[in-house]
Amino acid sequence: MEPITWTDFERVHLCVGTVLDADDLPNARKPAYLLTIDFGPHGIKRSSAQITKHYTKEGLVGRQVVAVINFPEKQIGSIMSQCLVTGFPDANGDIVLTTVERPLPNGSRLI
Repeated sequence: MEPITWTDFERVHLCVGTVLDADDLPNARKPAYLLTIDFGPHGIKRSSAQITKHYTKEGLVGRQVVAVINFPEKQIGSIMSQCLVTGFPDANGDIVLTTVERPLPNGSRLI
């Protein structure tokens, strides 16, 4: 693993947002949802997330997630993903979302 500097870390905007909507992502190579997430002062962003093993669309709405919001947009199938929702693979490689311990204002940044 190559070390990074503190300046490198400060450039990554990891922020909390609340999922407003979750839909199936058609034509995805792996099952995925299209999430619409409210990041408060940073706006509403969409993201493709391969989290269908542990989460239902209904269970995601209202949930706070942690995402990188300052990557450039990326074409994923038929949509432009505007942020990267973070998570960790479980023992089977299925993603478990990174969340916060208690509710925070949308847009709060990891420091």
